[in-house]
Amino acid sequence: MRSTRTTAARRASAGFTLIEVVLAGALFVLGVSMILGVFNFGSALTRTAELRSVGSAAVDAIARDLEENLFPLLPDGSVGEPIEIEDRELAGYPGLTYSVETTPNLDSLETMPGDVEPLATEWLVRVLVRWRTGGVERDAEWTTIMLREVPFGARVRRLLRGDLDGPADGSAADSVDG
Repeated sequence: MRSTRTTAARRASAGFTLIEVVLAGALFVLGVSMILGVFNFGSALTRTAELRSVGSAAVDAIARDLEENLFPLLPDGSVGEPIEIEDRELAGYPGLTYSVETTPNLDSLETMPGDVEPLATEWLVRVLVRWRTGGVERDAEWTTIMLREVPFGARVRRLLRGDLDGPADGSAADSVDG
């Protein structure tokens, strides 16, 4: 008789109660939702880092373009007044345009031999960048000081192309990294 009771007792306690099953299911769902939350957070951080990287590269490309093309190289080899840049597209960045306003830094006026009036060697350059993302028009602005000069590499490229005033079509010239 003992063996019959033991077998019957084992059968009665062999399964899980409904409360145990519900609790186990709730813990499983909670654990999975936490793991998915970590993945979503990680992907958001990755997207933010990617956007910052692209933004940094765009600003660097604008700075290189300004260094090479803001001041025209005159036929006598001197550097002219800064050119006007309005809504210039940046190669490699569709939908991104920038405009530039320049003002001479009056503290840097310098008279060169043969000049009638002094020339500013430094210029305050205000850059306004516009782009569209997520259907929203955005912009950013910064101001920097640039020297009135044309880098050696840009001088050589302009002389080889016969283009002393910079790009005629208003677009960014080919730039070489380095």
